[in-house]
This record gives sequence, structure tokens and C-alpha cells, in this order.
Amino acid sequence: MILALPFPAVDPVLVSVELFGVELALRWYALAYIAGLVLGWRYVARLCARPDLWGGAAPMPARRTEDLLTWMVLGVILGGRLGFVAFYQPAYFAANPREIIAVWQGGMSFHGGLIGVVLGVLAFARRNGFDPVRVGDAVAAAAPIGIFFGRIANFINAELWGRPTAAPWGVVFPRAECPIGWPEVCARHPSQLYEAGLEGLGLGLLIYWAIRRGALAVRGRVIGLFLAGYGLARLFVEGYRQADAQFVTAINPFGQVLRFGDWGLTMGQILSLPMLAAGLALLLWTTRRA
Repeated sequence: MILALPFPAVDPVLVSVELFGVELALRWYALAYIAGLVLGWRYVARLCARPDLWGGAAPMPARRTEDLLTWMVLGVILGGRLGFVAFYQPAYFAANPREIIAVWQGGMSFHGGLIGVVLGVLAFARRNGFDPVRVGDAVAAAAPIGIFFGRIANFINAELWGRPTAAPWGVVFPRAECPIGWPEVCARHPSQLYEAGLEGLGLGLLIYWAIRRGALAVRGRVIGLFLAGYGLARLFVEGYRQADAQFVTAINPFGQVLRFGDWGLTMGQILSLPMLAAGLALLLWTTRRA
């Protein structure tokens, strides 16, 4: 057998209690969302309390970030769930619509959550008369915090594992079947940890460094940096992550059906390419504007 690391025996349920015959459980996955949102909110509040970082006035008073948090919670949960339904398993949920609300069973999409957050920022800014791009810069600066905790939770849940590997740091995940030609028990890339390191910690430190060098003073620059950084990191890590079985199709102007999976792209890469393009365009625009 190849060298591999056993999956750590971590119970996905942090604490469980029975109340009036109903079992109530707090899972690491839910705790990750709570930690990411709360710490992100506090970070945004600290940024808004530093008008010097914005080259003048902050986009909103620090006390108003509590209202922003409400919109972010709705955007992340609703957008993440509906994005998973639309991008990854539309046929299944069309046949089982009642399971769409079963968020506790897992199934959240980052790109769907991103769309939800964007809509939440636009609604919050419009309702309160704030600049949506400036508010978006603050949210983008804090987003890697939630991504980091979310990917750690994916690892604890033993989900979204990587492709089979003979590397000594490969992990034997439970319920992960091995492809033909591999040993009965095979190791896989811990791609969740790769994503936590690149999309979360690495991107967060890069944005923090850019903020220290005046990035928030240029309207839209932090958004561009986040979009380009996440898109690039996700495109890279998808090469080590187990490819999704679902692929989207399109019809070109000549009437030919194109299956994106035939091009070697995973769903995560397909959804990240527009992020990378938009981020690079925004960085170019802010550089010229500056």
C-alpha cells in the first residue's frame, strides 16, 4: 500500500443535546459559517473605523456594519444553497424540490454565495445611500476569513476531497471510492486544505498587504484583487480536487452542442473563469484611474 495519512477521527457534530425528544446538534460546518461571518463583520467594522485607510472618509460608519451583517447572512445562505441547486444538481432538486431547504444535509456553492453577497451589498448600499463599490471593497477584504473556515469545515466533514494521489501527504477519506487500477484503499489530495491555504489564508494576507499599501484608497481595487486572486487560486486547486460529475452545456452559433467537460474544465473552473476575467479587468481599470 502507498504511503498515506489516515483521516483524523473528528466528529462532524461538535455538540448534541436532546430537547423535548428532538435532537439538536451544532456541527463544525455551521460553526465555521458563524465564525466566518462574525469575524468578517468585526474586520469590516475595524476597517470602517479607519478613515485614513480609505484616503478620506470610510464608506459607512462602523456601527452600521451590524446592519450589513444581516444582509451578508441572507446572501451567503440563500445564494450558497440556490447556487448549489442550480449549478451542481438541478435535475435532482427539480425532482425533489422539498429538499432544497435541507441546508443541514450539506450542499452549498461558493459562487452562488458570492452572487448572494453581491446582491446583498447592492441592496444594503442602495437602501442606506452608501457607495456600493466602497462597501464591496470592505466585504471583499473580509471574505477570505469565511472561505478559510469553510474549507476547514469541508475537511472535517470529509467532503469535496481531492483526486487520488501517491503523495505521502495524501489522506484516506471515508466513503471515497478508489478508481480502477488503484489499491482497494487509496489516498487522495486534501484539496480542502489546499483551498483553505490559497483561497483563504494566502489571499487574505495578500489583500491585507495591499490594504497596508493603500489599496482601499482606490475605489474598487480590493474587489478586483479578491476576484482575480480567488479565481486564479480556484483554477489551480481544481487540478487536484475530484472533478464534479455535472457539467453545463451550451449551443454555439452553428448549432453545435458544446459540453464544457470535454474541454477538461470542471464546474468550479467554469464558474471561476468569469471571476478571474472580471478581477483582472477591474484591477486594470483601477490602475489607470489611479
